[in-house]
Amino acid sequence: MNNLKKIILYPNVENDAGFELTQRVADILKKSGWQTVICPAFVDEAVTTGLPSGFTYSDLGSELRCAEMIITIGGDGTILRAARAAADLGVPILGINMGGKGFMAELEAEDIGLLESVAIEDCDTESRMMIDVELLRDGETITCGYALNDVVVKGKNKVIDMTIFGDDQRITHFSGDGAVIATPTGSTAYSMAAGGPILDTAAKNIIITPICAHLLEARSFVLVARRIVTVEIGYRKNNPAHISIDGGEYIDISSGDTVKIYKSERSTNLIRLSSKSHYRRVSEKLGERE
Repeated sequence: MNNLKKIILYPNVENDAGFELTQRVADILKKSGWQTVICPAFVDEAVTTGLPSGFTYSDLGSELRCAEMIITIGGDGTILRAARAAADLGVPILGINMGGKGFMAELEAEDIGLLESVAIEDCDTESRMMIDVELLRDGETITCGYALNDVVVKGKNKVIDMTIFGDDQRITHFSGDGAVIATPTGSTAYSMAAGGPILDTAAKNIIITPICAHLLEARSFVLVARRIVTVEIGYRKNNPAHISIDGGEYIDISSGDTVKIYKSERSTNLIRLSSKSHYRRVSEKLGERE
C-alpha cells in the first residue's frame, strides 16, 4: 500500500465532535506524505456550512474512484455505511472506534499512532463476506440491497408468523418478534444479542437466529454460504412487518411477501494493523478478563 494516492477520512460527526480526532489522524497522515480528504458521514454531504475550516471536504461517492483507503472514525455503523458504498470498487476500510463496542474497528482512539505503519509497510487486509437481499411480492422483486452485517426481519407491533427455508427446504417455522440473517461479521451484532453463535470472521456462512421465538426449541442455524435463504411472512391477518439491511431504514413488508438472502459477489476488505486476533478483540469488547 505504499502507492496510496488518497485516503478518505470518513468521520461520524456525532462521535467526533469538532473533528478533533479527525484532525489528529489527518496530521499523522500528512506527515507521512499522504493526501487526505474528509467526507463527513450521517450528514448532508453536499453541505459543509458550519464545519471546521482548514479541511478539504467532499462527498464519499465522488471520491471513491480515486482513493485506495477509507478510514472511518466512529462506530460500527459508520463502517457499515462505508462498506456498502465501497463494496463495488473494493476500496479497503480501516476503522477507528469512537462508538460503542466497535467489533469491526481495528483501532481505538488511543491507538492512532499505528497509522504511521500505513506509510512504512504493506497493510494486511481481511476479506469479509457480504449478503444480498431481495424483497419479492407476487413473484416480483420490489427492492434489493446488500449487507456486511445482517438483514433483520421483524414484526412492526406484534409477533409475526415466519417460515424460513434453505434452498427451498423448510428449516424452521415459528411465531415471534422476527429473525436475524447474518454474516460471520454480523455474528457479534444483533444475532449475538438474540442468542446466536459467534463465528470466525473468515468463515463463509449464513446464520439464522430467531428473535424471541414462541417456541421452546428455537435455535440458531448456521448454513454454508452457497445456500439461498428465503423468509416467508405468514398469512395471518394484521401481520405487518419490516426489514432492515445493516441497521438502515425500515422497509415495509406484508403477509405473503418473501425475503430472499444469499451470498453476495461483493465483499468488504478491512485493513489490519495490530496483531490482535478476532477472538481477542471479541473477548476484550465483551469485558472478559484473563
